[in-house]
Amino acid sequence: MKFAASDIHISIAAEPLFEVFGFPVTNALLTGVIGTIITVAVLAGVAGRIKRGRYNRFVGLIQWVFEGLIKSIHDIIPDKQMARKITPLAVTIFFFVLFNYWLSIMPGIDSIRIGDVPVFRSLVADLNFTLGLAIITIITVQIYAVRHLGVFSNASRYFRNPLKDPVGAFEGILELLGEFSRGVALSLRLFGNAFAGEVLLVVIAFLTGYMAAVTLPIFMAFELFIGFIQAYVFFVLTLIFTALAVAHHGPSKDPSDDHSPAAIAPKPVPARK
Repeated sequence: MKFAASDIHISIAAEPLFEVFGFPVTNALLTGVIGTIITVAVLAGVAGRIKRGRYNRFVGLIQWVFEGLIKSIHDIIPDKQMARKITPLAVTIFFFVLFNYWLSIMPGIDSIRIGDVPVFRSLVADLNFTLGLAIITIITVQIYAVRHLGVFSNASRYFRNPLKDPVGAFEGILELLGEFSRGVALSLRLFGNAFAGEVLLVVIAFLTGYMAAVTLPIFMAFELFIGFIQAYVFFVLTLIFTALAVAHHGPSKDPSDDHSPAAIAPKPVPARK
């Protein structure tokens, strides 16, 4: 869409730039490739410096963030084995979303255009990517749940005999619907915030005109903070969904939880001699 009496062009969908063997390369995909290279280069470079013992402030900052993420993983998922399995996915999602979100805040990124189409657009502002990332997350969580609980035990969370357990069958349907709603919520939350951030910067730059050099840095700093929050929220929700999926819902084996009449009956007091 275009604003009346202005040159602001805003497209909700990512726009194609060129084709490679019939495959359209959009501005979001092009930025995503750059974001992937940056993510791999930064993390690989930091890992190499840590192995060689060459520390600086940037390495210390990345290491501090990584240690904070590891602590959050163990706080949300007490099972150490499961926490170790989910760590690569959760940490990768955090840094990948963070760097790609921040790419949309770089000065002048919207000024490079081919016609009316901007060459660069944040990958996380493309609904195709956020939906795909949410699907990968939900499927991976289900794989961990199957490995941890077993195929039938995991399936029993969704499918129960409505004749023997009608309440449980209804709960299973709600849980199944909840899995789909979680994926939709993950994708729309990230897309909405990233897209709104890009639109905000474009509108502020247009409205302030020559004062944009003064006003834009304030909003850019705000968007940097929002990018960190959104990456961390996606990271935490991935952990929470995993913790919910691998939780054991079977009957308790703790004798103290036995509420049968035999268990709650008072023990006989031995007679005094």
